This record gives sequence, C-alpha cells and structure tokens, in this order.
Amino acid sequence: MAVKWTGGHFSPVLCLNASQEGLVASGAEGGDLMVWGEDGTPLGHTRFQGADDVTSVLFAPSCPTKLYASHGETISILDVRSLKGSLDDFHANEEEINCVSLNETENLLASADDSGTIKILDLENKKVSRSLKRHSNICSSVAFRPQRPQSLVSCGLDMQVMLWNLQKARPLWITNLQEDETEEMEDPQSPGQLLNPALAHSVSVASCGNIFSCGAEDGKIRIFRVMGVKCEQELGFKGHTLGVSHVCFLPESYLLLTGGNDGKIMLWDISSEVEKKQKSPIKHTHKKKTKRAAYTKQGGNTHASVAGEDEHGKILPKLSIEHGEKVNWLLSTKIKGYQNILVADQTNCISVYPLKEF
Repeated sequence: MAVKWTGGHFSPVLCLNASQEGLVASGAEGGDLMVWGEDGTPLGHTRFQGADDVTSVLFAPSCPTKLYASHGETISILDVRSLKGSLDDFHANEEEINCVSLNETENLLASADDSGTIKILDLENKKVSRSLKRHSNICSSVAFRPQRPQSLVSCGLDMQVMLWNLQKARPLWITNLQEDETEEMEDPQSPGQLLNPALAHSVSVASCGNIFSCGAEDGKIRIFRVMGVKCEQELGFKGHTLGVSHVCFLPESYLLLTGGNDGKIMLWDISSEVEKKQKSPIKHTHKKKTKRAAYTKQGGNTHASVAGEDEHGKILPKLSIEHGEKVNWLLSTKIKGYQNILVADQTNCISVYPLKEF
C-alpha cells in the first residue's frame, strides 16, 4: 500500500524532484509549489503569480537549497528555505514550458516548450545561449546526458526523438517512432496501433550517459543506445495498456520505472539486455552490483512479476503496481536510507511506495 502525502496541494500534482539532502519539491496545477521533508511533512509553499501550472521542478545538486521551477513561459530560481519570492526569473521561452533539465556542470539549463523549441539558458551569464528548433509539435521532454554536459536528448508529440550536441544548432540524429514502427512491424497483432500514435511523452537517460529510454502514447517503451553521433534502438517492449506518460531510470543502474495512463507503475530491469548488446561493457563497482542484487531479491511479493523474460523471450516487468490513477510523474529517491517511488497523479496527493516491500 502507498503512503499518501497530503495537506499541501489543492489540485493535481504534475511534477516531482528530490534534493540530495532528502527534500522533495512538487509542482501542481494553478501555480502551486510545495517543499516537503522526507517524512512527508509540508515545509514550504508558494503560488506563482498568474497561476500557470508548475510543470517541472529541479534541485541543483551542488546547492541543495536552490530550486528551479518552470511555470508558464517562465523559469524561476528559488531558495527552498524561503519561498516567499524568487531569486531570479527567466523568460526565455515563448510558449508553455513542459520540462527543464540541468547539465552535470550546472552551467546550462534546457527548457522544452509547446512550440517544439528547446531553449538553452547559460546560467552564469543569465542569457539564452542556444535555441534548438526542430520538433514540429510540442516538445514534451528533454534530458541532458550524464557525463556529457554539451549533449542532450529530446522527444515530442511529433513522434520524434532527437540527439543534440550544443556545438551544433541542428540535431545530430532524429528518429520518427511511428515510421520506425511501421517499417519494423514488430507487433503486428496489436490492433490498437493505428488508434494510438507514438506521441513521445518522456525521456530518461541512465547514469552511464549512453542508454536512454522513451515512453510513448502507443504504450511502448523504447531503449536507445548512443553510438557517437547517432543512436540505435536496442529494445522495444510493452507493459502498459495505454500511453506511457513517464519514464525514469534509477540512479547508477539499468532499473527503469515507467508510469502510464492505465494507472500502472512498472519497474523493469534491462541490465542483461543492455549489457548483452554492449560492445564495451560498463565497469560496475562491487557496490553497484550489490545494489542491483538487492533489488532482485526484493521480487516475489504478490504485487511483483518475476523479473526477466518469459518462455517467448518477452521482457517482463520486475514489479507491477496497480496505482489506479493516471501517472503524471515518477521519482525514485532514498527516504531514511531506503529507496522509494514517489508518484504524482491526477489527485492532489503524492503517493509513496517503498521498494523494499517488493
């Protein structure tokens, strides 16, 4: 059963993020932003002028009290110790921002908006350094690649996924999910394919920086590998009966959380598939191996599917939670030393599922 964090928001929660010190920030419809303690105690609240939805929140890793929040066409920088006013506001985008991402060196912030544009904000000089325009519809998600502060991936409702290097104004690589699906015809028995186009909702990059996932409206989860200046699709699998609204890699692993419009949350371990196809395997430390082994042992609860593949080679979720509400955002974070899944959905509560239960 989920623990519910209540008493903060009065409208649906849209986004979540956690600081390295255990604080959690949440943004909601109507301009509401909350900061919570790791036990779910509300610590601070603000409502942005204009009451635009807070669509993305992001803590600065090197400064855990600094919080970035997008609302409408604005990005605000706040100090979580005093949320009464913002430290700075940037009006870089011309349409509503859907997602922000900070690079590892914390000098660049990417913001993806409804026009399909990604603005790159130079935080040191407080100005836009790049404007990336290639998506022909809403750009729903953008993510800088770990260990590569000049490289990012994006996806949009134009069904396209793109790889960018900020030294160039054009993407290095583009794929159209619907065209690729038509060519491959991997799932010909799926009657709903034409009814559910592959509008791309969410991207997440694994800690290695070379593997990333994309969740789309056709219910499919796709895994890509960056190969220099292009990408290859490594895997494509289904678990959700409706669109995949959010994907999120757990830190330092190939464990992937997915949430869907079907109200389900799933945990997938794609490490064996990724490492099987890897030409130069990642060197895992003993600590990382132990961590992944610990998650494997957690399987077996009545809510959990057996990890791995079935007899037909189909990838199965390691864990499946019947959450019951359309998922807006997923976050994996440690609370009191244990890994937890935090869920934002169509309600005004935050749901917390301890991974140790599974």
